[in-house]
Amino acid sequence: MRADRLVSLVLLLRQRGRLTAATLARELEVSTRTVLRDVEALSAAGVPVYAERGRHGGFALLPGFRTELTGLSHDEALALLVAGGGHGELEFGLGPALASARRKVVDALPEGSRAVAGDAVRRLLVDPPVDLVAHRPVPEDVRPRAPLAEVRRAVLAGHRLRIHYAPPGQDPRWRTVDPIGLVTVRERSYLLATRDGADRTYRLSRVQAAEELPEPARRPDRVDLDEVWRERCARFRFGGDQVTVPARVHPGRQEDLVGTALAVRATGSDADGWLRLEVTFQDRRHAEWALWRLTTDAEALGPAWLRTALHDRAAVIATRYGAG
Repeated sequence: MRADRLVSLVLLLRQRGRLTAATLARELEVSTRTVLRDVEALSAAGVPVYAERGRHGGFALLPGFRTELTGLSHDEALALLVAGGGHGELEFGLGPALASARRKVVDALPEGSRAVAGDAVRRLLVDPPVDLVAHRPVPEDVRPRAPLAEVRRAVLAGHRLRIHYAPPGQDPRWRTVDPIGLVTVRERSYLLATRDGADRTYRLSRVQAAEELPEPARRPDRVDLDEVWRERCARFRFGGDQVTVPARVHPGRQEDLVGTALAVRATGSDADGWLRLEVTFQDRRHAEWALWRLTTDAEALGPAWLRTALHDRAAVIATRYGAG
């Protein structure tokens, strides 16, 4: 609609300064002739837009002019900006509408908060096209909001962070990290960070507590979070000490195994109804822990070192609780 386009035109001039008719036409997805008519309409309505002639000319607003968009808190505005920055925004033909909405949200923020909001949006990524895991996700455990809010504050403020984190099969412990950004994908959320200069990715559902530290994080001022996420996904899937285990599992415990593995591929079923799977784990310790926790409802068919490790664990338990 023309009214929405006129508002978008004004916001573009407010946020970017002088722009040519060709640039405005490209941003608004209209012809330059339409832009010229819109500028005339704004001038007639009292909006202080003027033309500058010459090679570097264009259209601009008189300094100090602003529009108003009230009722949004800083966090609400940030949520809208992040939600509007995903990869699926063009699927329903809403790309121009979302771009216009983002311009209005940015314009509604106080002058000193606009640069902060722009950097914050680059630190938050929602629903990227790639994922760390290849199986259907199990919903996250419910965690208190306070630790997650503390993590978010440290990410957006650019401060170092202490987290009480529990990796799979291990006791939680404190560690100090330099946060880079937050990613939410397929109902799971991750903190991307570095620790002692090495890349680290933490599942937020495993953060037991968090503390924002006063010192600045050791990280680049600008970041392409989408690119960082793609690189980490590639390393996570195809690097490291990952192991793939052929296994049998009772159908009632399939989801328990899927929820802990990196990837699962079904290969068939046995006459007793048990499922045959190829399961990929992060390393040997992860594989042993995941199969052991399913007790008699799963069986590792290989490799030999894993069957031996599970046998030795069971033998220790049998001896401890044997007769006499």
